[in-house]
Amino acid sequence: MSQNTFYKIALPYAEALIDLAQSSNSFDKTSKDLSIISKTITESNDLKVFLSNPLTNISSKKQVINQLFSNEVNDFILKFLLVLVDRRRISLLNIIIEKYFDLAYKMESTILTEVSTAIQFTELQQDALIDKIKLMTNGENVKLITRVDSSLIGGFIVKIGSKVIDTSLSGKLKQMAFYLDTN
Repeated sequence: MSQNTFYKIALPYAEALIDLAQSSNSFDKTSKDLSIISKTITESNDLKVFLSNPLTNISSKKQVINQLFSNEVNDFILKFLLVLVDRRRISLLNIIIEKYFDLAYKMESTILTEVSTAIQFTELQQDALIDKIKLMTNGENVKLITRVDSSLIGGFIVKIGSKVIDTSLSGKLKQMAFYLDTN
């Protein structure tokens, strides 16, 4: 199956999760819970492989999910995870969570911004960048997803949707090399 097909399958689950979170007035708690789950699965390759393996017994998957998350997340999130196991969709969990946050950010009018930096930004630098992005986009809320990439040498790259702003030193060097090659 293509990646697009996975996104189509994941979307109704993400929409159902948004509806559940809104109806139970636990939107913020749901988002935090999903962040915890996503982080746990991302950090443990063994867990990811275990949950994605179609040959693994469903009851074993449920037992592991209960042990990991029963004291960490809301009951309806735990039940949601168990439904995903029953329907053999647990392997799509990260995509479902990604879709959930896409929908949540749209609902909250949050502008999702990816920032790659040569070194970690300070809190002050992040706040200044958020203010600039708010001005550029006329947005109220900005969510920064930061990533440190030492190959940038210095500066940073900002991605807002399909727009890319490259102020990195490596980007400037590539630009200079391109102009020197064309002459």
